[in-house]
Amino acid sequence: MKPNFTVCVEGNIASGKTELLDYFKKFPSIVEICEEPTKQWRDIHGHNALAKMYEDPSRWGAIFQSYSQLTMTDLHTRPHKCQVKLMERSLYSGRYCFIENLHNSKVMPDLDYVVLNEWFNWLTTSQNIKVDLIVYLRTKPEVLLERIKNRLRPEEQCIPLKYLEDLHSLHEEWLIQKTKFQPPAPVLVLDANNSIADMYKIFEKEKSKILCGLAPNGT
Repeated sequence: MKPNFTVCVEGNIASGKTELLDYFKKFPSIVEICEEPTKQWRDIHGHNALAKMYEDPSRWGAIFQSYSQLTMTDLHTRPHKCQVKLMERSLYSGRYCFIENLHNSKVMPDLDYVVLNEWFNWLTTSQNIKVDLIVYLRTKPEVLLERIKNRLRPEEQCIPLKYLEDLHSLHEEWLIQKTKFQPPAPVLVLDANNSIADMYKIFEKEKSKILCGLAPNGT
């Protein structure tokens, strides 16, 4: 049997994760793309959980993160269709960045935080949440805010710079400084402050690393 790998693309909101996934769609023989399940988050039997979380995180933050854990676990544990499963974010960034930020900002009560952490610990020890590589798209918060304004996603228009700065700090603590939390896999850091055209050049240059040493056919 050929070895298979799970690569998680991590980064702040609007850091360029979708662009990276789109770039590697041209290698369907070896790469399976697993996008963040935002469609599910926007329509849980008619309820837009993502919008509600942004509108009132103190009321909906824990419920949203609970559903996010469920949907991300589903992506992690699905059998590989190709040698490389390329995932947009992971169960780990949900816990170490987004849940942590809600709690740090006093929006999430201690009980909600503790229960979500218990779920996370159980999932990561009882399920096959394998990660072989993390690709971190490192981006300045000011660049992220400009991109968010330009792409005009309705749920995101209320996001302030402070929120992006806080999430940036948590990504840095987890993936660069490795202080409070440890990454579950080696980390490849890419400067994602560039234009899409320049990012495509970086993806091409680093494609062998991103795909765990596999050399895809095509350009």
